Amino acid sequence: MPTHRGSIRLFRLAGIDVYVHWAWFLAFLYFSSRPHAYSNYGWNALEILALFAIVLTHEFGHQLACRSVGGKTHDIILWPLGGVAYVNPPQRPGAQLWSIAAGPLVNVGLIPVLSGLVAASTHLGWYDSNPNADQLLHNIRFINFVLLIFNMMPVYPLDGGQILRSLLWFIFGRANSLMAASVIGFIGVVALIGLAIFSQSLWLGIMAVFILMNCWGGLKQAQALAKIAKIPRREGFACPSCKTAPPLGALWRCGKCGQAFDTFLTLGTCPHCGTQFNVTQCLDCGTSRPISEWHSSAEGGVRSAE
Repeated sequence: MPTHRGSIRLFRLAGIDVYVHWAWFLAFLYFSSRPHAYSNYGWNALEILALFAIVLTHEFGHQLACRSVGGKTHDIILWPLGGVAYVNPPQRPGAQLWSIAAGPLVNVGLIPVLSGLVAASTHLGWYDSNPNADQLLHNIRFINFVLLIFNMMPVYPLDGGQILRSLLWFIFGRANSLMAASVIGFIGVVALIGLAIFSQSLWLGIMAVFILMNCWGGLKQAQALAKIAKIPRREGFACPSCKTAPPLGALWRCGKCGQAFDTFLTLGTCPHCGTQFNVTQCLDCGTSRPISEWHSSAEGGVRSAE
């Protein structure tokens, strides 16, 4: 996944920082300089900027939807293969589904808007009087449609793959749904590699490698979640975020001495070097909260891991 390394902060909107990776500028120069249907390269540049705006709006859809279900939002990073919204929705299938589906829904909402602009261009006779602007509107509408279709492919970690995973979560649980989505993603990678070779597309080849890496990561995460789900749970504690009781055992590692220990047995103190940790990470949902909050959360009810 893209990181802040090599990224430039553009602005902050609604408490969300937006970054763009330096490689995006190379892609901008490459695509804006290619021959196109316009009379000059300035219109090529406007088309790329429109793509930038569509992807950014899509990512804000993820962020705002995550907030609406009580999740935490972080940054947006734009890079040549698209954008990434760093969100942390509650570990519930419904919350995950809405946080992911909101992105493609933004593209769906743009369809009538862009179609209306194209219709207006036709009505005003821009095809003859202003052919560059008319072509630009048609291309932007097409770009939005292609991004929607591509994103909805049921291949993890594309939005379609994550939506599939959320739907399977209702039936098979958190770990098994991620396992199934990752396996389906591997099948999609094979198809995408074949399409990249057939069309001789470097962009599709790079995208296939990106998806392959994320499918592998999802598979390993699913295996780890499955192992954690089988471990007996400690009574009297519950994660304040997902309400799941923590597993028993030395499953937390001290950041100072590197030794594993059971943080709930020692109340956040490493028994090897004496380091006190102010927060404890939930191994099920990944959030970190003070152990005192795990006590209070347990009083309100505890559920077992799926």
